[in-house]
Amino acid sequence: MRKKIEFILGRIRAGRLQEMWKQTLWIYQYARHYWLIMLFYTLLGMVSTIVALLTSLVSRNLVDIITGHETGQVIATFAMMIGLNVGTSFLSQISDYASSYLSMKVDAEIKTDIFSKILVTDWESLTNYHTGDLLTRWSSDASRISSGVLNFIPNTLIYIFRFVSAFVMVVYHDASFAVFAFLGMPVSLLLSRTLMNRMVNNNKRSAAMGAKMSGFNQEAFSNIQTIKAFDLIHLYIARLKQLQKEYIDMKLDFQKMSMGTSLLLSTVALIVSYASYGWGIYRVWSGAISYGTMTMFLGLSGTLTGTLHNLTSLVPSVISLTTSAGRLMDIVEMPREDYSQDDAAMAFFQAHRMEGIGLYVRNVAYAYQNGTQVFKNASLEAHPHEVVALVGPSGEGKTTMLRLILALARYQAGEAVLHSANTIFGEESICNGETIPLSPSTRKLFSYVPQGNTMFSGTIAENMRNVKPDATDEEIIETLKLACAWEFVSKLPEGIHSKIKERGGGLSEGQSQRLSIARALLRKSPILLLDEATSALDVATERQVLKNIMTDEYPRTCLVTTHRPTVLNVCSRVYAIRDMGCTGLQGGGIRRMIEYF
Repeated sequence: MRKKIEFILGRIRAGRLQEMWKQTLWIYQYARHYWLIMLFYTLLGMVSTIVALLTSLVSRNLVDIITGHETGQVIATFAMMIGLNVGTSFLSQISDYASSYLSMKVDAEIKTDIFSKILVTDWESLTNYHTGDLLTRWSSDASRISSGVLNFIPNTLIYIFRFVSAFVMVVYHDASFAVFAFLGMPVSLLLSRTLMNRMVNNNKRSAAMGAKMSGFNQEAFSNIQTIKAFDLIHLYIARLKQLQKEYIDMKLDFQKMSMGTSLLLSTVALIVSYASYGWGIYRVWSGAISYGTMTMFLGLSGTLTGTLHNLTSLVPSVISLTTSAGRLMDIVEMPREDYSQDDAAMAFFQAHRMEGIGLYVRNVAYAYQNGTQVFKNASLEAHPHEVVALVGPSGEGKTTMLRLILALARYQAGEAVLHSANTIFGEESICNGETIPLSPSTRKLFSYVPQGNTMFSGTIAENMRNVKPDATDEEIIETLKLACAWEFVSKLPEGIHSKIKERGGGLSEGQSQRLSIARALLRKSPILLLDEATSALDVATERQVLKNIMTDEYPRTCLVTTHRPTVLNVCSRVYAIRDMGCTGLQGGGIRRMIEYF
């Protein structure tokens, strides 16, 4: 007994119980919205229990009538038993419907909430998780919680009610049979403790393996072209087989333990059942009870034993439930992005949309979470109707600078703001004019074309309207012309209503890039960021696209990262990233940079 107390105290000190309680409260915030449905489901379960008990009584009477121990109407009693069975089936269907409804509603709410929270989670924190792991947590763990909510509180109440009501009926008719209901309890309690410890470890292993497999599948299907190009088909098949082997070994390991547990419980249940049967035969032989009463007792004894098993089996379910909750809490409790300046950002845009909005970055310092320093004193500026180039060797921080501007990453020192067109800059700071600091709220003032293919499956028009749902066909066509994309779109059988596949399938890289640029231009944001967005275009098309952006009447500020020397000659200003800073190039510097390229 002392060792057991020390074990419990050790678990408390380890924080496991507090952690489970915290996870339970987190689950409650979703479950509480559906307490009426849960109450309805619980009441249905209790009514079903009462009907089942009445069925046992009627079955007893029918058996006694048939064996001659009692007189009565066989047909009426038989009809009553049929009616009760039909009622049980009806209640079971309603209960299943309520269960499905509750599970789906909670599942949808949790997934919607988690999805929305993931989207506003700090980007740098989110990158610590593999996409496959995020998908597994969002899908599998959320579904496990939605189904577990129903299996926890309502079923606990139903099982307790079922056990108490069956026990009362047994005691009322013959208290000696009640003893057999508790014969298997010590074994069930002992196994539940063992199962709890094994379940915690198994859930963690299972979740980690599920995330690993999901990540492998997601990456493999997203990179089929690369796998084929490098002839890696056999390698990836071998990797999949290895992952599947690890998964099967893990599941079989736990299955062996579950099989042993189930076998032991089944053996105990058989012993209890045959002991009850033997005692029932003795009571019938001695004339203490009728044969019908014995059959009723045997059924109720099975109900009591089964209900006790159901109650103890809820312990592993709770472990599984709280483990999934903990995995989701890891995601939703990460730092959130601050959108408190949404109204200020929109007001700033409305006040300066006609003359345009510029970008000002001064002495920004930034280091990755692992401590690697990227910038120490980076400065740049860009103004409406300008195309400003950001150049430098690969891996020096061009894309990182765009992430800082988009507030996806947070700089540790310096300042970065959007400014009105009439702003005057001093050597160290802004002297005059209106500004607003860069933040997640200011992203709505940007259009961004990242590296790679970012087209979605659907029609070209649907892709365009993702950024401007109310855009007319004429607006879309005009923007396609601006991005030099109309020349090939117009030749498609259905024009802008032509369908494209996932990731722009059916189009060349250059065509996809032009559509991505057109989509960004359609949004008519004050600032356009192009991250190697013209790399797949030929020189003439690339120069024409940038010239169109510069000569467009809309007061747009454009910042482009590039490796292409031909871009530099059409840019208003060029910055080179070197020595952890941004250096403005003029004349000979630009020529040397072109020669370097």
